Amino acid sequence: MSSNHNSTSNQTKPDIGLFEFVALMALMTSLVALSIDAVLPAMSQIAADLEITDPRQSHLIVSLFFIGMAFGQLYYGPLSDDKGRRYAILSGLIVFAIGSIVCMNAESLEVMLVGRVIQAFGVSGPRIATLAVIRDKYEGEAMARVMSFIMMVFILVPMLAPIFGQTILFWFSWQHIFSSFLLFGLLTGLWFFIRQPETLPKEKRLPFSWSQLRISSKFILTHKLVMFYTLSAGIIFGAFLAYISSSQTIFQQIYDTGELFPMYFAMLAFSIGLASFINGTLVMRLGMRKLCTWAMLGWLLFSTLLTVLCLVNDGVPPLWQFVSTLFCAFFCIGILFGNINAMAMQPLGGMAGLGAAIIGSLSSIVSVLTAVLVGSFIESSITPVALGFLGFGCLSFTFYWYANKSRSEL
Repeated sequence: MSSNHNSTSNQTKPDIGLFEFVALMALMTSLVALSIDAVLPAMSQIAADLEITDPRQSHLIVSLFFIGMAFGQLYYGPLSDDKGRRYAILSGLIVFAIGSIVCMNAESLEVMLVGRVIQAFGVSGPRIATLAVIRDKYEGEAMARVMSFIMMVFILVPMLAPIFGQTILFWFSWQHIFSSFLLFGLLTGLWFFIRQPETLPKEKRLPFSWSQLRISSKFILTHKLVMFYTLSAGIIFGAFLAYISSSQTIFQQIYDTGELFPMYFAMLAFSIGLASFINGTLVMRLGMRKLCTWAMLGWLLFSTLLTVLCLVNDGVPPLWQFVSTLFCAFFCIGILFGNINAMAMQPLGGMAGLGAAIIGSLSSIVSVLTAVLVGSFIESSITPVALGFLGFGCLSFTFYWYANKSRSEL
């Protein structure tokens, strides 16, 4: 097996500068975060307009988004390997625009959810093709480093998106949040097509065939290392998704923070951004596995602390204790996100598009199931969140441990 130094020396320099490359890739992938987090402050208004009485039904506007992504990634992965990265991004942005228009005109929860699934299916194109572009250019620790810098810029979006959504609500209706997605997608798409060349030359493309899909899928799905890392990532992201989809309920209904909700959300998102920055500076020196192991143990420690605080305070710990503990736990999440995906992708080489698709799709399905399960218990107490973090954290760590065990056997 080649050393880390060998893998980094094989990277090719991007045609545009690293700074612009990171900014562009971050904005392209951040369409996902914008589509989720900018809607959060509008949840109560959307619920009122669409006559949703159970807040747990509102959570589906966020969690079902990931179902659309699960299927979208399976479609756009092979498409980006067959037609090229630029084609996948353009077609995905068009579908994303259609979904945004459906959401803007929704007059019932069912139509809203259909629009969200279409939106998510489309946004999978830019997300998957962007990951494949990064994988085309980098591998190993170098890829983890670039992913960390992208995460750092990318995390500004969930920090600012709820504030952005709240600002639109101040002047306009919630429908205009969805029209802003159209504008953002158009501008980012133009930037990409003007500045970033195709990274998958025609001679390296894999024409789509069902037999090839079956062979490649079998290789990926039976690769212990890839699967264990994917399940580990999906489960821990599911616990995190449960927090995101119920964050408006937690901060505005349980803690009654009112219009300060975006500020608390941004503060916790900043923790992930800070971790991504620190990870980007340390990963080349310490390696992905060491950082991931520390982060996993940290997540379990702070999840245990949050569970104890909930049990001591009848399910609702003081706000400062809740936010402080989450800040530390989300710092660990920031270390995990970039690294664990890079470790899952590492063995896949030429199957980067399909690999990103299957890994992303599986982890999305696992995370939605986890999030819906945890979210269904959240009404007037934080305890389900804490128990979800702890229980699914332990399960995630188990798969992570098996992945490392498989790696040492290989």
